[in-house]
Amino acid sequence: MQTSVFEGEGPIPSLEWSRRQTLLALGLILAAWAVAAAIWPLTGSVVPWDSKNQFYPTLRYLGSALSNGELPLWNPYHFGGHPSAADPQSLLFTPTMLLFGWLKPDPSMELFDVIVFAHFLPGALAFIPLFRRRNWHWSGAVVAAIVFMLGGSATARLQHTGMILSYGFFPLAFWLLEEALDRRSYRYGVLFSVTAVLMVIGRDQVAFLCALTLIAVAAHRILTAEKPLAYLRSRLGLLVSMALIGGGLLAVPVILTMQFLATSTRPSFGFGVAAMGSLPPESLATILFGNIFGSLRWTYDYWGPDWHSLAEGTWTDRATNYLYIGTIPALFILWHGIAGGRLFAREFRFFLVFGVLAILYALGRYTPGFEVIFDHMPGVNLYRRPADATFLINIALAFASGYLVHRYAAEGLPSWSEAALGQLRIALPALAVAIVIAAIASGVAFAVKGGFVWLSLREAGGSLLAAAVLMVLVAKLSGNAYRREAVALALVVLAGAELIGRHAASAMNAEPAGRYTVFTQLPPEQLQGLQILKRELAERHKAGEYPRVEILGLQGSWQNASMVLEIEDIIGYNPLRLADYERAIGPGENAEDPNLRQFPTSFRGYECELAGLLGLDYLVLDRPVSKLPRHFPRLADAEVVYGTGKMWIYRLNTAGRRAYMAHHVQAVDSEAVVGADELPDFNRETEALIDQDSMVLLKAHYAPVRPSNLKPESKVRIVSYRRNSVTLEVEAAEHGVLVLHDIYYPGWEASVDGERRPVLRANLLFRGVEVPAGTHRVEFAFRPLSFENLVAAATDLVDTEDKPIQTAIATPLR
Repeated sequence: MQTSVFEGEGPIPSLEWSRRQTLLALGLILAAWAVAAAIWPLTGSVVPWDSKNQFYPTLRYLGSALSNGELPLWNPYHFGGHPSAADPQSLLFTPTMLLFGWLKPDPSMELFDVIVFAHFLPGALAFIPLFRRRNWHWSGAVVAAIVFMLGGSATARLQHTGMILSYGFFPLAFWLLEEALDRRSYRYGVLFSVTAVLMVIGRDQVAFLCALTLIAVAAHRILTAEKPLAYLRSRLGLLVSMALIGGGLLAVPVILTMQFLATSTRPSFGFGVAAMGSLPPESLATILFGNIFGSLRWTYDYWGPDWHSLAEGTWTDRATNYLYIGTIPALFILWHGIAGGRLFAREFRFFLVFGVLAILYALGRYTPGFEVIFDHMPGVNLYRRPADATFLINIALAFASGYLVHRYAAEGLPSWSEAALGQLRIALPALAVAIVIAAIASGVAFAVKGGFVWLSLREAGGSLLAAAVLMVLVAKLSGNAYRREAVALALVVLAGAELIGRHAASAMNAEPAGRYTVFTQLPPEQLQGLQILKRELAERHKAGEYPRVEILGLQGSWQNASMVLEIEDIIGYNPLRLADYERAIGPGENAEDPNLRQFPTSFRGYECELAGLLGLDYLVLDRPVSKLPRHFPRLADAEVVYGTGKMWIYRLNTAGRRAYMAHHVQAVDSEAVVGADELPDFNRETEALIDQDSMVLLKAHYAPVRPSNLKPESKVRIVSYRRNSVTLEVEAAEHGVLVLHDIYYPGWEASVDGERRPVLRANLLFRGVEVPAGTHRVEFAFRPLSFENLVAAATDLVDTEDKPIQTAIATPLR
């Protein structure tokens, strides 16, 4: 018996799962995951781009630190020094990756990909209890799990490791929350809190939106209860307990990240920035026709909406704009869901609203009212790309696909009678047809601009033909429950096979492993150059010198290879950088494209004062300096250490000492000086520029600068240089400030002979500590997890007043 689309689900059959069906669903999900995961190594490919340029070297750095008995709280090999403890992309607070790094400090790229892909499993397997508790058919759970793992953003954006880690835990957290509320179980509540923390710990926009969704789930359960107030009262203790556990576990990483954001290049964003990250509406066509814009073509001749095809401009690309979920799920959503009205059933209404809201959020500037949400909803302006909500769209489509397969297995085909659809029996099928026409029109419109009309029409025509054949077969074989059971199994297998065939190691998530040889086996010319550089650096370290390096212009994987090679690089690839460092040094958005390298007024060239303070003494380039872009400063005295093909290494011979004793100080406003045309004139052997805020911390009196021939003789030697600490021996002729040209950042502590001393901001970007006359042992230690630092960071967050949003940029040369 069919029911009206707007009535309750009363007569809809509910199906008790047998043990065999549960095991079958489990086996099919695991089999789909295993087959998909095997495609990358079998084809000699790896997940590319951010996965290997950022997250893989980060994991290798994490593993190396752990194998040496250290937590990688600070990263000296990245942008002259980087607070890993505060960076949400450092993987430090992700327990699964922390365990992986501890067990396997130097995993292969292929193993790294498998471990990341394994994070789909908690969510995929959670569809089994989610569907089972609703008595929805087992085949629906499998289809939902397959779409969750292999549909849309899940595979198109597999390179965004952090988001994948967040996304993978959402269905499990969803199920545990439902169980905790229904059972009033504190045990399930604790499990939910821990799982939700695993989901949110990445602190990315996917985690943020998933967390909001879980809050909405709890609110929906309360509001739809027979007696909402009584329901809330009976579960208030549980809700408070879950919030306290989750908040307690998240407090430290969130406080550290907010502390970092306040001093970073991305403290928050204006609406204009986020608008450029909105999902173009035409991209919704890819839900039905995966390759209608050429998204999957290995020739990379994508003709869909992106920066070159949209007049209004966009920062999205073919991966961000890709939403395909497979022919069978798309067919069932159009045929059974929209035309047949089953998506509007009361038992599915929450998921329908969830999906619609995810689409509206992803569309960003194309959605009326998004600007209001962006300006007034806390947390939204921390993220620059509303299109990240495509991950939630895929979750909604997974639930929709699974639910509709369940309805088919339980009831058969939908009815278009007046009793079933009422006055909408014509409107709903017409809506489904209109959606198909609009999708094809979107594809053709962009194909005309790019000259790919035939390819676009071929994709649409092939999909429609396949859908028509499926419709006929499903209709003919739907006579009784036994046949529908067999058809449901066939649908599961076909849906999985198509998504694996299309999306596993596709053009959007795979490149040959050979493109990332810096992590495996370098070409002979680069290997020889690297060996020469490493040998020279090792010799200088033995001599007590600690020069830094800039690696620029080499292939993408070189951008953060310094973390693996243990080379102190002054640039790299990371969207989050310290704002003052960005303004002063001008590293730019990445280290692959020399055109993005900036030279602000404070860093006019590689032989400038600030470069010397930083200790920059080597350039590693993909070309001779004569072929660098025109805006690069000339290198008059640089020596060629090695040069051939795609590897050129230069020694600048201008690096200053990493540490020295200053016996005279000059007060400066570091923030103002960083953006000024000239650095203050000072003697970098006897003087130090001390930030105004640090001047009050000085205890001794410092006389005016004396003539250079009366310079006191003080000696500084670096005894130990580790990731989170630096130990020095000082022989000071008189009291002064020990300057260490390592980046100043909250959480660093200093001690002289074991006695705590305040850390000073010295020479604009660096650290210093006051040392009395005599022989002393000085230690700088990075302790961001100390109670003192956490309280200070939390207090700053509370006390900080709203400021105009300003993304840090280097001050250009005038």
